[in-house]
Amino acid sequence: MSDNTTIHSPAGPAAAPGVVRWGILGTGFIAGLQTSDLVEHGFTVQAVGSRNPATAREFADRFGIPSSHGSYEALVNDPEVDVVYISSPHPFHYDNALLALNAGKHALVEKPFAMNARQAREMADLAESKGLVVLEAMWTRYLPHMVRIRELIGAGALGEVRTVIADHNQNLPKDPGHRLNDPALGGGALLDLGIYPVSFAFDVFGAPARIQAAASKTATGVDRQTAMIFEYADGQQAVLHCALDTAGPNRAAIIGTGGSIEIDPVWYTPTTFTRYDDGGNVVERFDEPVTGRGMQYQAWEVERLIAAGEVANDILPPHGSVQVMEAIDIVRTRIGLDYASDMLP
Repeated sequence: MSDNTTIHSPAGPAAAPGVVRWGILGTGFIAGLQTSDLVEHGFTVQAVGSRNPATAREFADRFGIPSSHGSYEALVNDPEVDVVYISSPHPFHYDNALLALNAGKHALVEKPFAMNARQAREMADLAESKGLVVLEAMWTRYLPHMVRIRELIGAGALGEVRTVIADHNQNLPKDPGHRLNDPALGGGALLDLGIYPVSFAFDVFGAPARIQAAASKTATGVDRQTAMIFEYADGQQAVLHCALDTAGPNRAAIIGTGGSIEIDPVWYTPTTFTRYDDGGNVVERFDEPVTGRGMQYQAWEVERLIAAGEVANDILPPHGSVQVMEAIDIVRTRIGLDYASDMLP
């Protein structure tokens, strides 16, 4: 059977008007998490594509997906797919996003959006030129606790916000051949884990004026831990940390002149937070249940944008993802972290 094999189940009814049909590009762990949330919450998951036809069929069977494709090209050219969720390893996000966009499909692209700002900018520009949605799958920004936090900051509940503190430290596989430790696969703590606190700092403060960073490397040459300080024009600071070989508290805090917010572990997943006034008294305890893993919120946002005929939102527009990658590029320069994709045209 060729790699372009497409397997269809018996034909069902045509999609109802306005229904957005999802295609899943890649069948790894994160693809399973996103697809589970899509299926659980009533999204129309139409097809899945893998470079291995058997893997695509197994994934389709597991989630009850009507069609499976033995290549990414076949998936993005499926006329019954409207939006492609791209879950391949991040060195391939750029190529896979361009593949989908050039096929006329909207795209939800796993984080980090790309390997560098140059790639991210090209993805954003292409989507805009074609009138298509390309959204970074930074699911944290769409979770209920983050929505509430933005409301509080916007209302001035914390006074003048001065400081963001966030870490993302995990004890992950140490095998040198694992993708997390492999420079050829974009390994290292920064792109896989640090993207969360960096994006969080952007969510609160926007782009920094100055960036300081330091890192320790693994034997394979990727960063095993990275510390960052983002400084802003009005004196605010974001203190950020990530590590891939030590488990950490995975907490976050926002501190202002009128109060503070402490986000409970794991801060970037559906969780709770406590708001304090400037005297340390509890004034709010946020605890809103979330079904599934919480990845459905970003998918709802994709469908909202498509239905509204819009290509960008205020929460994380494509140019916002480009700015995040610009900051990560600077951090990488500071710590001497290079990848082969940086040298590609």
